[in-house]
Amino acid sequence: MKLEQPENPWLMRTYSGHSTAKASNELYRTNLKRGQTGLSVAFDLPTQTGYDADHPLAAGEVGRVGVPVSHLGDMEALFADIPLERMNTSMTINATAPWLLALYVALAERRGIDRATLAGTTQNDILKEYLSRGTYAFPPAPSLKLSADVIAWSTRELPKWNPTNICSYHLQEAGATPAQEIALALSDAIAVLDEVRKQMPPAELPKAIGRVSFFVNAGMRFVEEMCKLRAFGRLWDEIARERYGVTDSKDRRFRYGVQVNSLGLTEAQPENNVPRIVLEMLGVTLSRDARARAIQLPAWNEALGLPRPWDQQWSLRAQQILACETDLLEYPDLFEGSKVVESLTASLADAARAEMREVERAGGAVKAIESGWAKSRLVESLARLRRAIESGERKVVGVNCFTETAESPLRAGADGGILTVDPRAEAEQIAALKAFRASRDAARVTSALASLERDARSGGNIMPASIEAAKAGVTTGEWAGVMRTVFGDYRAPTGVGASAASLTGEAAKNVKAQADALARELGGRPKMLLGKPGLDGHSNGVEQIAVHARDAGFEVIYLGIRLTPDEIVKAAVQEAVDVVGLSILSGAHMSLVPAVQEGLRRAGLDVPIVVGGIIPDADASALVARGIAAVFTPKDFDRSTVLARVIEAVRARNHRSATHP
Repeated sequence: MKLEQPENPWLMRTYSGHSTAKASNELYRTNLKRGQTGLSVAFDLPTQTGYDADHPLAAGEVGRVGVPVSHLGDMEALFADIPLERMNTSMTINATAPWLLALYVALAERRGIDRATLAGTTQNDILKEYLSRGTYAFPPAPSLKLSADVIAWSTRELPKWNPTNICSYHLQEAGATPAQEIALALSDAIAVLDEVRKQMPPAELPKAIGRVSFFVNAGMRFVEEMCKLRAFGRLWDEIARERYGVTDSKDRRFRYGVQVNSLGLTEAQPENNVPRIVLEMLGVTLSRDARARAIQLPAWNEALGLPRPWDQQWSLRAQQILACETDLLEYPDLFEGSKVVESLTASLADAARAEMREVERAGGAVKAIESGWAKSRLVESLARLRRAIESGERKVVGVNCFTETAESPLRAGADGGILTVDPRAEAEQIAALKAFRASRDAARVTSALASLERDARSGGNIMPASIEAAKAGVTTGEWAGVMRTVFGDYRAPTGVGASAASLTGEAAKNVKAQADALARELGGRPKMLLGKPGLDGHSNGVEQIAVHARDAGFEVIYLGIRLTPDEIVKAAVQEAVDVVGLSILSGAHMSLVPAVQEGLRRAGLDVPIVVGGIIPDADASALVARGIAAVFTPKDFDRSTVLARVIEAVRARNHRSATHP
């Protein structure tokens, strides 16, 4: 039975942005010409965490994993020659979501565009940042209030805008099972909406709920992923109807966009990522009743570094082929009445309800985050997954099975198959920022910041003052600086200390024996300091190393995310550590690692440094040539093998010290 009219395809996006606003604008216009139907803006880490390009924490991070946007002039350059009134723009931004939306609205009004015509999404889901991605800026409670400000204001002023994108995507990357992903995301949504209804009359709340969207992950088990999304929709309908009294089924609809699992892509045999991406896309497209409304696919080479425009085009073409060349959009739901699908959907829904009750027992989403309970659950869950991959119980082709391979021609050439950000871009952004500050009306900026602080302290909605600040020439760092002054800074629990032991299997027992032998040589347990310099908040990998090292017999000092090189050096000296481990996934390794290395040298601490992250081969060789003891990349998936090399590096340093005191 065919539909009378084939469905329209979903919005097709690529998540992109790098170097400068001008360079990113060129990329956006190129992608739109190639058939992309919406924009998905990747902002750099300083922008996401509320720092200007010249802040010490921004060093090495400017323009690396997204586009730097410091003020209205940058936003204007980013969207030059792009008609905002006809564009659907998604912005992956959370801690600074009120500010980036304010810049977007201010730009539209500068162009004479009615704000009511603007369509798109601000992710604006801050709670999951404390559990997974790490781009939070302020404590959870005031951050939740800022999210609610955006939702309440947008519901009234931007009727076509999705003011929040409750995001389970990064929860799956942090280790969440399908049931945990559903439960934590819906618990997050409840916390957000409970805050929103403090600002809205009951009659207006259904409108706000009707504008809530979700952003999910889709992994390789695409049957389970499809049923996960059917369960998601079923539970969201229940919550909207029973908790918030929403009577219109349209306002209870589970609307979601998706990016398939980027951290599941492999550095080993990266060409295998192409079928992975396509198969993962099936989980969110095959079922008409649970089909994504917007899709952005990663590029095949994201485990290697920054994708080139051609790589992004390939991912866009995969969507276009599915939508245009197959008959997928011509039929009703293919799985209606399937006993297998209904049974699995019901099972996932029941498991998610049980998980949500656990969150409630922990005090709700905010308290579960603040106490570290939710984070420790994810650390444990990811440890189970890592053990299954390390043991071979869960197979990953090219990684733990079928590892014999021919050399990939996709990686041939001087660029190694990835895009390299021009190192001059950061200096140019800083120079342009300083020139912008010098050119603006200082009195107007001071007045705008005072109004912003007044509204933040009084509990007023922050959006009107933020829009005026954008028009006055306030910068990202200045806006966030006011929020930090009012609400304070924050460092989230890591979940490492509370997580259960992870040591199982022969390889793990062998590495424990090696650590015990090293302890006898040192006269005490080997001490490892782990930290993430810069602004990269993707901490899943380093947390797993921390847990495994602890269980193997190391004394682990894990400093968490968002550290300056000087802070890492100071801690290493104070703790008299035997080895320093640095984790950097943002591409800033060639500036941050040498800074730590030089700091340790000046401090007189001669210990090996090991580094992990998404690091191209040429950079890895350069770091080793500088004296870095070991460089680990995504292909080094076995934690016991990693720790064995760390032990070897400590032993080699001690041997040198003994023979050359």
